[in-house]
Amino acid sequence: MKKGSLLIAMVLCAASILAQGKVDMWENFAKTKFEPKYYEKLGEYLFYPTFPPDIKALEGKEITIQGFYVPFAPEDGTYIIISKYPMSQCFFCGGGGPESIAEVNFAKDPRKFQVDDLITVKGKLKLNAENMDHVNFILTDAVLVSK
Repeated sequence: MKKGSLLIAMVLCAASILAQGKVDMWENFAKTKFEPKYYEKLGEYLFYPTFPPDIKALEGKEITIQGFYVPFAPEDGTYIIISKYPMSQCFFCGGGGPESIAEVNFAKDPRKFQVDDLITVKGKLKLNAENMDHVNFILTDAVLVSK
């Protein structure tokens, strides 16, 4: 009986450790503060990020993130946009903020995606606070983990 109880306790402990190891990157991105600033090129106010230290510490490191494909990247571009939310709720169409989208630059040409495909990608995190032609969170050298 003791061996069975010990085995169950070990399995529960291992499951708890594994569950804690899974990081929700969208939750981390949400720690970023945004301030509206006037952008002369467009003649309007845009949100500029201030990245907290724990997000800055992730820059250049490989991260994994799951999100919904939204077709807002240029067709001739080498990247896609994923969102924490489906298209009807994403930053471009719904109530999501700039922290709820990420640009994904694949290491090799990915297959085509359909609107709201839920995909998981892995790549190196690049933070962008200045180039308004791109979003604030960018994955470079990305690979598709699952679709």
